[in-house]
Order: sequence, then C-alpha cells, then structure tokens
Amino acid sequence: MRARINGVELVYEVFGEGIPLLTLHGGPGLGSRAGDREAFMPFTELGLQLVCFDQRGSGESEGAPPYSHEQWVADIEGLRQHLGLGKMVLAGGSYGGHLALEYALRYPENLYALILRDTAASNRYQEKAVQAALARNLPGVDRAMLARLFAGQVYDDEDFRACYEAIMPLYEVNFDPERARAKLERIRFRHETHNWAFSRNQPQYDLTNRLPEIQVPTLVLCGRHDWITPLEASEEIARLMPRARLVVFDHSGHSPQVEEPEKFRRVVREFLLEVVPGLKG
Repeated sequence: MRARINGVELVYEVFGEGIPLLTLHGGPGLGSRAGDREAFMPFTELGLQLVCFDQRGSGESEGAPPYSHEQWVADIEGLRQHLGLGKMVLAGGSYGGHLALEYALRYPENLYALILRDTAASNRYQEKAVQAALARNLPGVDRAMLARLFAGQVYDDEDFRACYEAIMPLYEVNFDPERARAKLERIRFRHETHNWAFSRNQPQYDLTNRLPEIQVPTLVLCGRHDWITPLEASEEIARLMPRARLVVFDHSGHSPQVEEPEKFRRVVREFLLEVVPGLKG
C-alpha cells in the first residue's frame, strides 16, 4: 500500500488487528521493511497490528531530501496519523533505533513501549567499529573504504553495493555466503540516502544526555558480537534510560532476530505481554 506523507509516497504493509506495532528498518539507502516483516510477524498472534514501511529514500518508497532525522521522524508521525494508529509500540533496529529514540523524545505520548535492537545513542562508536572490521582482514575492506562509507562518500549505487558486499561477513557470527548473496540481490541500493545520513546526520548525532528523559518501557536487544553498534552502546542505553532492560544474545552479531530467532521471539513476546495492555497471552 502507498500513502503520500510530507510530499513523498511511502510504501507500507499492515498485518493483523489490534494495538499497533510500527517498525523502523536500519540501513538508510539499503534497508527495507522486508526484514522487519519477517521478524515481527509472529507477534500479530498476540493481538498486535504490525505496520512495516520503507522510509523516505529507501526500499520502494520515494526519495526526496532532506533525509534528516527530523524529517524521518516527521514521516513516522505522518504515517501514524494517516493510518489512525493511536498509541503504539515502536521497534527500531540499527539506524532505525536512532529514529525510534528521536521519536520517543518528540512524541512520548504516542508510545506504549520501545524495542531497540543493536543500536546506539551517539556516533561515538564508529572508530571502534572500524577497528573491529580491520581486524578481520577481509578482502576489499581497508581503512580508506571504511572511511568513505562512514563519512557518506560512496560514489554511486554500484560503489555502495560493492562496499556493503565486502563488509557483509562482519554482520553475523556464522556467516552464510549463500544467504548473503540472496540478500544482496534483493537490496535496492540508493547511495544518496546513505550519503546524506552519514555525512550530515551522523557527525552531530548524540542523544546520550537526553536518554534519561525517555520514560516509556524499553527493551534493548544486542548481539554480543555486533561489530558496528557494539554491546557497550546498548549497555549505555539501558543504563541511562529509567525503564530500559537489556537482553544480550551471546551467539549473534548485528541481527539476533536472524541468528537466534527463537530467543528473539521469546524475549520480545514476554516484554510485550508485560508492558502492553490487553494483549492475548
């Protein structure tokens, strides 16, 4: 389905009925709603209405600048109002977690709870990520390439694809080349979105001092072996947010919903049943 929100056409999907659970994918310019749909679909059985969408400039949605956090948050709120969702659960993974935190600071009255997966409240972990990547000695992964990627200076869509393909083994503990190739073929790369996010948004991104303001119940999930948003970033969020709890996935990298799906579903289900009123146990 499609909706024109703040001047762009956003592509979204809705599953089930009940209290809304809206998801925010990561990877500006390469992420999409597909992974969220797969990860969160089981929770519709609890009486939740799952809403997944491609953000401005990603997936199948239209792209038009600005690709700022302020604009993306305005798009989230615009879609919520368009669909008449009312109060909701907001789940953000990776870069989507940045936006979930920004939304919670701007619109706390619209939230029952937050689910944050493998994310960070600032950009202070980028050098740690670079060091983790270099330590693996992967073909095509050097400091110059990583510097361009993190600075938002990829040349075009093909260069963006090549950079991402080179770093894909970093994301999982047990890397599956065949699964990675299939995933790569499904991605629509949009380098303009990525470049804006990493050259303009990330240098100023730091919500650390504002985390105590977020009072909604929050589940913080992180793979112990996450290279790009390391565990200490999630530990910081859980420590500074008054109603946050941290669950660590010992056998996962950046995507515990893929590498430890049974534990992911159990932990999220228990959290939702505890903090969201009226769900079906």
